[in-house]
Amino acid sequence: MELADAGSHGFDAERLRRIDAFLKTQYLDTGRFRNAQVLVARNGEPVHYSHQGRLREDGTEMREDALFRIASMTKPVTSIAFMQLVEQCKVALDDPVARVLPELADVGAYSGGGGSVPFAPVKRGRAMRFVDLMTHMSGLTYGFQNRSSIDAAYRDAELDFARGQLESDEYMKILSAIPLEFEPGTGWNYSISTDVLGVAVERLSGKKLGDYFAEHIFGPLGMTDTGFDVDPNKQDRLTDAYAYRPGKDPRLVDEAAKSRMVYPAKFHSGGGGLIGTIADYHRFCTMLLNRGEFGGARIVAPKTLDLMTANHLPGGADLTEISQSLFSEANNAGTGFGLGFAMVMDPAKTLMPASKGEFYWGGAYSTAFFVDPVERITMVFMTQLYPSSTYPVRRQLKTLIYSALTESYV
Repeated sequence: MELADAGSHGFDAERLRRIDAFLKTQYLDTGRFRNAQVLVARNGEPVHYSHQGRLREDGTEMREDALFRIASMTKPVTSIAFMQLVEQCKVALDDPVARVLPELADVGAYSGGGGSVPFAPVKRGRAMRFVDLMTHMSGLTYGFQNRSSIDAAYRDAELDFARGQLESDEYMKILSAIPLEFEPGTGWNYSISTDVLGVAVERLSGKKLGDYFAEHIFGPLGMTDTGFDVDPNKQDRLTDAYAYRPGKDPRLVDEAAKSRMVYPAKFHSGGGGLIGTIADYHRFCTMLLNRGEFGGARIVAPKTLDLMTANHLPGGADLTEISQSLFSEANNAGTGFGLGFAMVMDPAKTLMPASKGEFYWGGAYSTAFFVDPVERITMVFMTQLYPSSTYPVRRQLKTLIYSALTESYV
């Protein structure tokens, strides 16, 4: 990858190289990660890039064009797609979800039962709106959270792993039979909300979600290696994926050479189904940095992105005050949530170097990105270890990046 001169972009190149040494000694040499890629850019120009480790368990070395399961880094893409439709007045944020997804018209909040006991009659509250889906205040959940009877029902229905099992309409039919955790708008819970949003994009556009992405986001941005399926001709670029095991080496959970990712997905998971490269996601981040534009392609309007990256939690709360979730891709203190992104509201409360208004998200396999519109910095990090909460690598990367910044725009 061609790099711009770090010094002329306000970075100390030697300090940036600390990132690679840190990842090697703390994560790769110790066996915590099998691989790592990191790309740091300013004003859209890459100033630091590295790839280390191995692509696969058979010893194949990491490559620059490796394909990663980006999991919940899919969510911002789906959110951008939905806002494109909002811009065309095909839908509005305060529309009831049932206008497009009638299966959810009669779903209410949990009031008892579950497991082997049938759910009690649900409590009906206010209607779920699209803004509730985008902010994770819908009352939906994830099965892997393992906290409640609703989570258990999701696990039984395999809603977290619908890729090869369910079409979108089947997915919505099953979901409609499970109560919400709470009345929409009354709490924050990390959930399949963005998967449901993706189904709405399909119905509003009349296109499969991956086809919509290809036409309206990936094609215009030149993201040629990102999609819901791996082209068999590119399978040699797909990374192995691992899961953390306490006190043991990570467990191989998806062997790339045998991965089902090469088979067409029945369900295009808007919340976590994409596979792509670090170079492609850098293009997406640069578009976000440029307030909706990249390479002459306007993806969304600047004011649309401003709305998406503003805090939408009630009363200006941060996630510590409103979250009901045990799992999150965000460090909660000083952090708000917008329409598909977490954002820094108060850098001091995060206890990390940051800019107010910085926005970000990550994926379950420990991938991550952030966009700092104040300092004009973007970062994309790729590896493949589940779950993302295992190690504080995101916090550490941010610290290392900002410690290398020598010229601030503030």
